Amino acid sequence: MADALGLVLPHGRIGELAEWAADAEKAGFGSVWAIEYNDRSAVVSAAALAAATRRITVGTSIAYAFGRSPLVLAVEAMDLDALSGGRFRLGIGTGTTRMLADWHGVDPAHPAPRMEELVPLLRRLWRLHEGPVAHDGRFYRLRVSPRSGSRPPERAEIPVDVAGVNPRMIAAAGAVADRLLGHQLCTPAYVREVVRPALATGARGAGRNAAPPIAGTLLCSVDDDADLARRRAAETMAFYAATRTYATMLARHGYAAETERVRRAWRQGDPAGMAEAVSDRMLDDIALAGTPREVRDRFAARWRDLYETTLLFPVPGGENALIDAFRA
Repeated sequence: MADALGLVLPHGRIGELAEWAADAEKAGFGSVWAIEYNDRSAVVSAAALAAATRRITVGTSIAYAFGRSPLVLAVEAMDLDALSGGRFRLGIGTGTTRMLADWHGVDPAHPAPRMEELVPLLRRLWRLHEGPVAHDGRFYRLRVSPRSGSRPPERAEIPVDVAGVNPRMIAAAGAVADRLLGHQLCTPAYVREVVRPALATGARGAGRNAAPPIAGTLLCSVDDDADLARRRAAETMAFYAATRTYATMLARHGYAAETERVRRAWRQGDPAGMAEAVSDRMLDDIALAGTPREVRDRFAARWRDLYETTLLFPVPGGENALIDAFRA
């Protein structure tokens, strides 16, 4: 499997995340990834994943880029890289407009230019041991000097992955990131027609020789009962489809009607109706759901060659079945 297949761990207690990460490493996964939300720290989760594993990559998919100062984010990444012995990838994203404004108290305007300023600044801060860092930018002002006896970090070039859904943020990733983190609502058509071109545009504009690779996230639900697996995938997909941020992308996929039905059920407080609004066509186009044999076959036929790295995103309670289905 090498680095071509990773596992995102969005659900469960911290101790469970560590157990699943250790099992994923034994199963042959190349990486494990922590998420962040209003009840979960990506940094603490990633520390648990690092402590539970020995060889594979540990990353955040994602940590909120703008809810921290650049210095705090840089130091957290350095500590995680040291804790993991140089196995860490910093995956960052903005979250939605509402998250920026309501959760973090951050002005949500101009997120892509802000990301383009942040990532190079992080790389400068990882070399703080070489001398003071001074920055006066559009979004950040910073003056910091190394303390006496500062040592070099585990690595001064920690890989930075940037999440993007819309073309402008994808272009920002193309300009400054080591890799793009693709969203689990992307279809193969969206990747080919929107994501790859926008990534190349950003890379060209920044004078890069090539666009960075993509680590695409894929919603995956596995159960011996195929109908149950599909229902659980529909429930998770509906949660994301209810978010206005993703409506444009889903409409481009041809799922405007389904998205509107999901949002209507959400407004009515009807979670069952939200899942029922996800059509079979929508589910099969965006997610991977079924028995272990079915998901392996569909992954090989449809998804394996779409991304340079695929990050499997389990439904709640589906971690063990997913790991077993892809066990090497």
